[in-house]
Formats: sequence, structure tokens, C-alpha cells
Amino acid sequence: MRITVLGKSPSWQDSDGACSGYLVQEDGFALLLDCGNGVFSKLRLFRDYVEIGAVVISHLHADHVLDLVPFSYALTYAPRQQPVPVGGWPGTSNPARPQLFVPSGAQDSLRQIVSCWGPEDLIDKAFVVEEYNAPEEVEVGPFTVRFMEVPHFAPTYAVELVADGGRRFTYSADCAPNEDLSKFARDTDLLLIEGTLPRPERTGVRGHLTPREAGEHARAANAGRVVITHFSDELDSDWVRTEAGAGFGGEVELAHEGAHYTI
Repeated sequence: MRITVLGKSPSWQDSDGACSGYLVQEDGFALLLDCGNGVFSKLRLFRDYVEIGAVVISHLHADHVLDLVPFSYALTYAPRQQPVPVGGWPGTSNPARPQLFVPSGAQDSLRQIVSCWGPEDLIDKAFVVEEYNAPEEVEVGPFTVRFMEVPHFAPTYAVELVADGGRRFTYSADCAPNEDLSKFARDTDLLLIEGTLPRPERTGVRGHLTPREAGEHARAANAGRVVITHFSDELDSDWVRTEAGAGFGGEVELAHEGAHYTI
């Protein structure tokens, strides 16, 4: 299993960066995990978008879902996707239409978002949309995909991909401190976990982790490898690494665009 970071920014993009998006590949199958602002253009650096077999969305905040719109436009209007010859492309009766897995109720929300500037069924027609509920498991290509709801400001799900032989990749999505995440990720091979905040929310209403808290969750999970993500380039990276490492009790890695991890 090969994981490529397409974007790791929080709700605002790093300089020349992208928000949440991760390309996961196994045995020739390609899955996109989250599709935030700027992710679609980054995806094209590593994989042809018509070769994406499935997209899995953790929650509907813009920094995790917004680039489903340009992705849908490409699948709808690209010359190679047309039923007749266009611009040097021969035409096809079998255009790419990836699976799209979204939380329960998200399909209606996506229609409302898209209807603000265009046809509300744009995403429905570009993808084969399926809604999931935790703790449901779904089979997607070579992966078994598991979900667990985590505390955030909108319905949000941690996601785990399990490949042949039991190799596990766990993604925290966005979440407040919670013991269930560490239980869900117990003994995972690679935990990709958010470390968004330099300090806990001043309002007292939690929705994200600090780097130290991310490390503590990874330690409680006994994760084999830990990658901190969803932090801004305005945070000092050495500080993020030190804080997360102190919480974990060992070495951690920091996500950056173009980084590859193999399980």
C-alpha cells in the first residue's frame, strides 16, 4: 500500500499548497481519501484522474470536499469523456465514473452546495455516489474500508484502509481529543493524524488536536508509524515535530505535499 500526500493544509491552504487529500494505491487500484481545496490539481501530478477507482470523504467541511467540484467538471466535460470524437479523442461509450463514498445524508448537502452556481446533479452524474454509516465496512477495490465517527464540528469519520495480509492505514480525519480514536487505530501500521492547533481552542469547545495531543493519541494506539497532518505552514515545523514526538514518546513524521509512505 502506497500513500501519497496531495495536500495537508488545514482550512486555509499553505503557500502553493492544498488542503486535505491523500492518494492511496494498492495493486494498481487508486483511491483518493478526501478532496479539499487544491487537491485535484495536485492529484494530476501523480495519477490520471480517470484512473481513480474511488473517492472516500471523511466529512463535508470545504477543506476536505471542495475539489469534488472541479473533479466532477473534468469527468463531465473532458474531451476524452465524450461519447463522440472530440479534439483528437476517439469518443467513448464507457467514460470514467469513480465510486464516491460520503457520510450518510451528504448527497443532499452536496446537491445544495453545487446548486448555488450550477446543476445540482453535477456530482451525482460524475460519480457513483454511495453513503456510508459507521461502523459499516465497505469493500473498495483491494481495500476493506472501516469508519468510526469522531467528535468534530460536523459529522466526521475516521477512516481505516485494510489491505491483503492485514496491512492497516488509519486516518484520523478532523477530531477533538477522544479515546475511541486510539482504540479504533490500535496497532495500526501507519496513523495519519491531525495536529492542527498550537493550543486548545480558547472557547473550550473542542474540534481539533494539538500536535502533542496527536502524539498522545498515537501512543495510546500503539501505532507503528505516525505522520502528523492538517497543520499550517505558518506553524514552525520543528516545534510541531518536537511537540508530537513528546506526546508519542518517539519519532514522528510530518506530512508534506508529495511525501510517500509505504506499508
